[in-house]
Amino acid sequence: MRRGKGHKPTSRCAAHALRPDRGPAGGLTIPHLGVLLLSGGFDSPVAGHLLGRQGLRLVAAHFSLEPITDDAAAVKSRKLASLLGIRALYVVRVGEAFAEVAQKCERRFYFVLTKRLMVRLADGLADREAADVLVTGENLGQVSSQTLASLRVIDAVARRPVLRPLIGFDKQEIVDRAKAIGTYEISKGPEICDLLGPAAPATHARLEQVLEEEAKLDIARLVASTLEGAEAERFKPEGLPERGPLPSEAAR
Repeated sequence: MRRGKGHKPTSRCAAHALRPDRGPAGGLTIPHLGVLLLSGGFDSPVAGHLLGRQGLRLVAAHFSLEPITDDAAAVKSRKLASLLGIRALYVVRVGEAFAEVAQKCERRFYFVLTKRLMVRLADGLADREAADVLVTGENLGQVSSQTLASLRVIDAVARRPVLRPLIGFDKQEIVDRAKAIGTYEISKGPEICDLLGPAAPATHARLEQVLEEEAKLDIARLVASTLEGAEAERFKPEGLPERGPLPSEAAR
């Protein structure tokens, strides 16, 4: 084919950079290892399951409010990690660090500030495990820290991509999937409320506001001291039971 004088051939490297990498079967490649921020609730176990069945290996991090609360949520997270086939779990005790955030910072930004702290802590654990990504169970708009504005502020502190496979799910869809994969009975127990949170949290925090509040904290010290005692609990996973199609799949 004849080309005009002004034509500049595109290099093969440049063309490759513009299209997704593909694995040996032609499917899109995904990261090898992620750190799942695992609570005791419904959302994060379902998020971990969805990415796990796409081939992403996971280690989990549970952020326990001990000593402000008891270890009930940590116990649930251990059961969930085992059921999901996750072989390593870090239980990170954040109660004292969160109390410092509540004491020193404007309380309405508490949830965004503590989410950013959890992302920093998860990134530190990802460094230990050589993980590629972070994974959360957040879905858009359910709570104050999950508005689009808040998620952008939270993501700004991450050193790795944050994957949110449930971003467009509603709560009933998540509960239905939890039932289908066998995590519902563990997750349905009482949620540990964050006793330090404000009655009227900010829902559209701006990054400059959050940075101003973080300047009141010694973030590096908080991260280092909180991770200092965090050790991986490694155990033989139970693995998820055999299941039929998920509710959305059965309807197809």
